[in-house]
Amino acid sequence: MKDLRQSVLAALMLIASGNIFADDTTRYVRYSHDDVVSYGVQDGETVRELSAAPYLGGTATGTTLDLADVKLLAPAEPSKVFAVGYNYDSHRGDRVLPAHPPIFLKLPTTIIGPDAEIIYPDGATDVHYEAELVVVIGKTASKVSVEDAGDYIFGVTAGNDVSERVWQANDLQWYRGKATDTFGPLGPAIVTGLNYKDLLVQSRLNGEVMQSQRTSDHIHDVDAIVSFISQTSTLYPGDVIYTGTPGSTTAMQPGDVIEIEIEGVGILRNTISR
Repeated sequence: MKDLRQSVLAALMLIASGNIFADDTTRYVRYSHDDVVSYGVQDGETVRELSAAPYLGGTATGTTLDLADVKLLAPAEPSKVFAVGYNYDSHRGDRVLPAHPPIFLKLPTTIIGPDAEIIYPDGATDVHYEAELVVVIGKTASKVSVEDAGDYIFGVTAGNDVSERVWQANDLQWYRGKATDTFGPLGPAIVTGLNYKDLLVQSRLNGEVMQSQRTSDHIHDVDAIVSFISQTSTLYPGDVIYTGTPGSTTAMQPGDVIEIEIEGVGILRNTISR
């Protein structure tokens, strides 16, 4: 009996710490089937169709499909795409510690889904991956406090803030370097119920681990980021925020395969193509 009590206590401590996941997590996907795009709930190898995006109140239609029979797409359709720079000390280097989250914009046209191709653009010479936790907004947020920010977060997914470093360094703004078409892979699912403040973020280039760090090491945590953005820009359901990348990154080449994995979310895999 003593051993049983100790086992239960250890399991509860793990759940509280965010190192394993409780049963109330839900996986939401967006997919195409027979040329029709829908949202659904992924339950193992089955997808249950929803009437609309889950962050817009979509409900079950009663239709179910096998996961193997659908093509997964980016799980959100944002009106705005925000991103945070230098949000890990391991990536910040010797830059001055930012007093608030350093925000920049990507474009909705950067968004692609799992297994879609990242297009290596003409004139580019130094295209990098950036593994990131991505926040998906669940309801309209304007001037929300840090304390209330979590109420406006629907769930999280994995993202790759693809960056052309030469353009990023030399252009007036980061438009080309960060917002070129296909530079925002997203997916494979939006997951609710995770402790987004303590998840492992990893990248693998052609199978080799390149980045690995937890979101607990964010300089500005997710709630602070959402609150800060909402002070000047209204966030709408489905808008997404890339929350920063850890460590250092390297160049990718056409033919490379880049994988971004977020603990509890899964693997976002894309190929680089001309």
